[in-house]
Amino acid sequence: MRVGILKLALTGLLLAGAVVGVQARQQAAMDPAASVPLSGLPAQGRETYQRIHQGGPFPYEKDGVVFGNRERILPAQKRGYYREYTVKSPETRNRGAQRIVCGGPATVPDACFYTADHYASFRRIVP
Repeated sequence: MRVGILKLALTGLLLAGAVVGVQARQQAAMDPAASVPLSGLPAQGRETYQRIHQGGPFPYEKDGVVFGNRERILPAQKRGYYREYTVKSPETRNRGAQRIVCGGPATVPDACFYTADHYASFRRIVP
């Protein structure tokens, strides 16, 4: 009985810690200090941002696919709200790690976020 109570308490603590961690990552994504001006993106990022607002064309087949937000860093939204786009990385032969993820309508998104480290962190793009 006592072991069961300890396991339950430990599980509760672990869940609470996970929730706090998710909330901290979401808060950081929305924190003005975690933003980047559009002019602060690499040239390829600015080009991708412009293509998003023009509705394409996009150089990669996977551009515009639904971003699942599995990392839970971006604010929680219904599935299908976020879409991801590749920021071309000249030094790589594949798609590289840079992406822009936008939420809302395709050509007039509510918000766009830049990641240089393949979803480990995001900074909100400030036009």
